[in-house]
Amino acid sequence: MRLRRGFADVSFGQIHYRTAGEGRPGVPLVMFHGSPGSSFSLHPLVARMGETRRVIGPDTPGNGDSTPHPKAAPEIADLAQAHAEAIQALRLGPVDLYGFHTGASIAIELSIQRPALVRRMILDGCSLFDASAQAHLLNHDHAPVLAPDLDGTQLLRAWHMVRDAHVFWPWWGREQEHLRGIGLPSADYLHQEALEVLKALSTYDRSYRAALRYPKRERLPKVAVPTLCAAAPNDMLLPYLDEVARLIPGAEKARTPANVTVPAEDIEGTARVFEGFLGKV
Repeated sequence: MRLRRGFADVSFGQIHYRTAGEGRPGVPLVMFHGSPGSSFSLHPLVARMGETRRVIGPDTPGNGDSTPHPKAAPEIADLAQAHAEAIQALRLGPVDLYGFHTGASIAIELSIQRPALVRRMILDGCSLFDASAQAHLLNHDHAPVLAPDLDGTQLLRAWHMVRDAHVFWPWWGREQEHLRGIGLPSADYLHQEALEVLKALSTYDRSYRAALRYPKRERLPKVAVPTLCAAAPNDMLLPYLDEVARLIPGAEKARTPANVTVPAEDIEGTARVFEGFLGKV
């Protein structure tokens, strides 16, 4: 299915989005991407889910083609509020939410801030880093600040970060014990993914850092909308699945067959899991 693009006006600028299934009936599905890229990483799933309903995949403020948040260090609550503004500007509510990794944190917070706006929610790969793990990632510059220079080193730094994130977890842990075992996508896909980071070079890291700071153990018990907690076998955040589900009152849990951001994987089975949950009354 062909995706279309658009922009929603918010209080500080515009939110860029990819969309599929325009004009289809039912509750719209809003899908929040992970870091460090944009909604480009979710475009196969946006297209597949758009076969049965309208789907909107916004770029988080400061990522992809969305205007950066005016705060130099926005928190997840700020990003959630911005997406709530976009949803209202597009006259979509109530909506279903989907969040992958960083997007899961934004979905959690939006469902808490605006429960009347959210019907059902899917958290696909949700971390629960303790203070030590959070500090380890931040101290090793997991979301490095990148800036243009006259030698163009930012081009290689962005490329290597995006490429190595497919090979290692964390991406800078280039030892055998950190191998993810999923292989590399095509050179063309990596090129497109790196371009999404380069477009937002000076601000891409802000949502990443906000997600690392977000106190999910405190916030998850406050979720009051029907929620499915999911993760794929090759998702580095799969070990947190059981605990995340336990922390959300009444949450359901599923191990999905495919990681939706790995281009080589068939997402059909995963899409059916998500449709089964969203199709419940």
